[in-house]
Amino acid sequence: MKQSDFGSVAYVLKRYPRLSETFIINEIRAMERLGARMQLFSLLVPEPPPHHPMVAEVRAPVRFLPPGFVRKPLAVVRAHLYALYTHPLRYLQATARAVYWSAAARAPWAVGKQFVRAGFVAAECRRTGVRHIHAHFANAPSAVAHLASIMTGIPFSLTAHAKDIYLTPRRVIRWRMRAATFVATCTGYNAQYLRENLAEDCPDKVRLVYHGIDQNAFFPDHDSEAGKPVDPRPLVLAVGRLVPKKGHDDLVLACARLRDAGRVFRCRIIGAGPERDALQALIDAHGLDEVVELSGSMTHEALARLYREARVFALSPRITSNGDRDGIPNVIVEAMASGLPVVSTQISGIPEIVRDRATGLLVPPGDPAALASAIGELLADPGLARRLADSARALVASDFDLWSNTRHLHALMGCGAADAAGHASPDSIAAACACGSGVTE
Repeated sequence: MKQSDFGSVAYVLKRYPRLSETFIINEIRAMERLGARMQLFSLLVPEPPPHHPMVAEVRAPVRFLPPGFVRKPLAVVRAHLYALYTHPLRYLQATARAVYWSAAARAPWAVGKQFVRAGFVAAECRRTGVRHIHAHFANAPSAVAHLASIMTGIPFSLTAHAKDIYLTPRRVIRWRMRAATFVATCTGYNAQYLRENLAEDCPDKVRLVYHGIDQNAFFPDHDSEAGKPVDPRPLVLAVGRLVPKKGHDDLVLACARLRDAGRVFRCRIIGAGPERDALQALIDAHGLDEVVELSGSMTHEALARLYREARVFALSPRITSNGDRDGIPNVIVEAMASGLPVVSTQISGIPEIVRDRATGLLVPPGDPAALASAIGELLADPGLARRLADSARALVASDFDLWSNTRHLHALMGCGAADAAGHASPDSIAAACACGSGVTE
């Protein structure tokens, strides 16, 4: 398929590339291979290396406001003058909209910042012939995409994920949903929430599009002796940023219970974040230095190898006091594609993929004892672990394939809110939410 078949699509992202957002890199790479000419806008200066190797496969240019006290203001002034000159009425409409949002906002300066960025995005989209703007996350990137759309008349859409849905004021999300051609989201749990609470006058705009993974990058290798770890203890693996909603402290406490029960194993937690010191202190307090290791960030390629070394994948997310939560963590999908049995918690969209006793084991959030019991059961019963892992891999192949899910998203960008082949119905979303042992609000 030739790139010219679809024209140019702009993605607005908070920061690109980002080591923790492999699902976005995968999606962009797949969009290009499906024929889209991409323009990428990073609202912040791109993250420094290390980058995932697949970043090098993306051909699209990354545009961002240059840093510096001289270069940045000059770039902003030039962009806004260009936007004003090309469409003065639209530019004034966007200005009025930004003023209105500022008056209603808790942080008016933040709206001003998004307006400044929107002028840059609008000018570049006009200059490069972009025909559709898509934002990842319903907060700052969607605000920029919305204002740039007003300035240019180019339609926009957005993908809402997790934190951005539940921590952004409802009225703000409603404004963006009404203006967007469609709103994609990555879990049935989110889709149902958006339809019932935020999209009363436009429920058909909400589309369930799971994050897909490239299954060629993940595959089981349990029978191969090549690359086996030197340490004979079975590995329990967790991957995720070191932040409260990931529940890594519950996993550390579960490891203490397993150790005290005489279970021989080791645990590695892959990721970086502000909770590192607190987690290390918890490990030290329970004498787990020889059992639990905080391994920092890791490239996608190295992580794919580590999945094949592990015996169990355990992730214990929870809903924090401010409402922050995960959707379906991509690392769960990757672990399942790699043939790992998974233990996780009954929150948000996780039961849509970890179906208790069918494709994994589910435990209540914030329950280290239940988490320890589930991990111990999988370590003790290889037959159960293999059965769950095989069923999970089949589910990933049918519902979480990168190419079919990105093709659906691309079709939505081509036809706006009109029906696209393969979209999820309200009934299928409700059914997905009912999977597993239930969803905890």
